[in-house]
Amino acid sequence: MLPNRMQLNAKTEDQLKRLKGYTGLTPNVVARLAFFRSVENEFRYTNDNSNLKLDGALVLDKFTWCGETLQTTELVLKMLYPFLEQKLLVRAWAAHVDDGIASLRNYRSLKDFSKAL
Repeated sequence: MLPNRMQLNAKTEDQLKRLKGYTGLTPNVVARLAFFRSVENEFRYTNDNSNLKLDGALVLDKFTWCGETLQTTELVLKMLYPFLEQKLLVRAWAAHVDDGIASLRNYRSLKDFSKAL
């Protein structure tokens, strides 16, 4: 369902990299946490927030971005957006990561980060 190669917004990617410096967690792991945090907080992708540009330099395959949560991620996306085509599902995934990272980006240590989860 999701394409093999995926990327995020450059601003989101920078925040993921900054968090890696502070916490040691890799961008793909934080992206997974941000995605599910966004879903839990009931964020929903719409055409109104589709102006998110996927212009990040970090282009990874879906297995790296999602890891063991790949099937769950795809099922959640399909459940939330049953009529979106593949190209828009990637945008929805990226929008969820962008939304979820907003609540995680200010942590300066792994200890603080883990408390927030």
